[in-house]
Amino acid sequence: MQLQTDPFHELPTFVTHLECGLKGDHYPAGTVQGLSKAGRPLLVKYDLGGIARSVTKGTIAERVPGLWRYREFLPVRRAENIVTLGECQTPLVRIPKLEQGAGELWIKDEGRLPTGSFKARGLCVAVSMAKELGISTIAMPTNGNAGAALAAYASRAGINTFVFCPHDTPEVNVREIAAQGARVWRVNGLINDCGRIVGQGKEAMGWFDLSTLKEPYRIEGKKTMGLELADQMGWELPDVIFYPTGGGTGLIGMWKAFQELKSIGWLTGKLPRMVAVQADGCAPIVKAFREGTQHADLWPNAHTIAAGIRVPVAVGDFLILGAVRESGGYAMSVSDQSIAEGLDEVAKQEGFLLCPEGAATYAAWKQSLAQGLIESSDRCVLFNCASGVKYPLPPADETIDCTVPIDYERFRG
Repeated sequence: MQLQTDPFHELPTFVTHLECGLKGDHYPAGTVQGLSKAGRPLLVKYDLGGIARSVTKGTIAERVPGLWRYREFLPVRRAENIVTLGECQTPLVRIPKLEQGAGELWIKDEGRLPTGSFKARGLCVAVSMAKELGISTIAMPTNGNAGAALAAYASRAGINTFVFCPHDTPEVNVREIAAQGARVWRVNGLINDCGRIVGQGKEAMGWFDLSTLKEPYRIEGKKTMGLELADQMGWELPDVIFYPTGGGTGLIGMWKAFQELKSIGWLTGKLPRMVAVQADGCAPIVKAFREGTQHADLWPNAHTIAAGIRVPVAVGDFLILGAVRESGGYAMSVSDQSIAEGLDEVAKQEGFLLCPEGAATYAAWKQSLAQGLIESSDRCVLFNCASGVKYPLPPADETIDCTVPIDYERFRG
């Protein structure tokens, strides 16, 4: 069998520097960096003119689909440092039965990636950069899927990993993390408590803190969601994007991608309105958006069935809020009941099994339509961040005794 490949041995390098997302001060690329001096995320900056001169949309179209199709927009300098598990181009799936005449409704299904979630994008690039920078040990807090992706990519790279997750993290995630080579512990707290353990252990353990947005490169991997979406849609973006928002790396990354593409002239139309979707039981970004503040307060007693967006405090809160406001979008929370109902509705009517966080975006789309926040003609994209089969499913307990005559009337009910 002839495998489709896109061999490349040298990577064009267009990274110029790192920049504090809050203060704007510069830091050198090519060295190990965490947060800025202000304690805020560092963003990778590129020579966008150089990218525009070196690659075209036509060049991109000739390459094999997947994350590394957009290598000029990524920070890895040497091809031998790329750590890959075969990242694919994830499909855009239209769900016409549920549109009900209200524009077009599409799902970007990130559950098709290695380790079954969009976390593969960020960790693929972050671990590749860790390998390039000589990092040998990594620690991370996780609600599940990020830890699984870290375990897989770090094991492939030969990097030791320590992962800490809330005690109620789905069992499949905890076992997946362990099976793929990381050491994993359950913590009697939330993800911010796990993050505190990681941060306080840096000096004693000598590990690198790969918490969300506490290093510059996960966001670059997540940025490929925006690059890929633009590519798939013929370089014309949807009207509205609904994104499940915990730490917000993907929302920030997509907005960064759209800005970069617009700067080099690949996007000329109106950019999408970005909608940050949270749960009623953990909605710090929604509260800050409504109050008009730049930062979000710690959300007390955070709870929701959508564990991936149960993030009580985000270090990149100002970047999330900035992207939402700059795009003309908004932040919205939805109830756990509407998440559960949405998951059931999409599965039964369209045959598409969302994860709870993905179902939250569908609930937010319905709520937005009912409240007049989106137009009936809008083309909307929902991000399903993980495979629905990674989460607990409703019981299916009916049985049949094949040793006695079967009453077929029972099947008519």
